[in-house]
Amino acid sequence: MEESRPNYLLSVLDNRCPRCRTGKIFRSPNPYRLGNVVAMNENCPTCGQPTEIETGFYYGTGYVSYALTVAFSVASFVAWWVLIGFSLQDNRFFWWLGANAALLILLQPPIMRLSRTIWLSWFVRYDPEWRTRKPDTQPERLVEEHRNNW
Repeated sequence: MEESRPNYLLSVLDNRCPRCRTGKIFRSPNPYRLGNVVAMNENCPTCGQPTEIETGFYYGTGYVSYALTVAFSVASFVAWWVLIGFSLQDNRFFWWLGANAALLILLQPPIMRLSRTIWLSWFVRYDPEWRTRKPDTQPERLVEEHRNNW
């Protein structure tokens, strides 16, 4: 009996390992535990895939986070425009600006986690035979002294 492939979008939104799409990447399921917002498991608890592929690997997540916040801002702008509207007679634009800024501040921990999951999924592909095949660890790209040095 062949197992179905887990959905990519759902596994990314749930912060799952991109290789097996079942194991959790982050240690804590709650993104609002501010002491360890981005504390990740060193390896996927299900398939053993390393989460830090090389030193400084997650520096690129700033670009992903930026794109997510711009997309969210555009979506909230369109929603505000359709539902409430904008006018030159009052300060609705500034109310949207304040509401959008407050929402982005509140959503920053989940956006940070989502950007890390997306970034990792671009470099680690789904392996349908993850149960029998070992992950590619690439130890030559890691310097143990520099691990978690971000």
